[in-house]
Amino acid sequence: MVTLSELQIKEVIVMNDGKRLGHITDLEIDGENGKITALVIVAKDKKSGFFGKSDELIIPWNYIEVIGADVILVKEVKTPSLYSEQQLLE
Repeated sequence: MVTLSELQIKEVIVMNDGKRLGHITDLEIDGENGKITALVIVAKDKKSGFFGKSDELIIPWNYIEVIGADVILVKEVKTPSLYSEQQLLE
């Protein structure tokens, strides 16, 4: 079994082009069955001001190819889903 703190130290990398997405900040968990449905990563390319909030990149669990000792390799995310302000208010 792997803990969240162990996952957080692994860097998430896209397999196709080697792009570094960053580190996991949180997990999305299905409340019905307790299974992880997605990884949450703070978007690296988003520039937030002093009081600004950066966007979160959501990577569905089925996009994960390999969880290695140091990295997590994921499939290419063509259109990353970012939490919008509307989704946060719902």
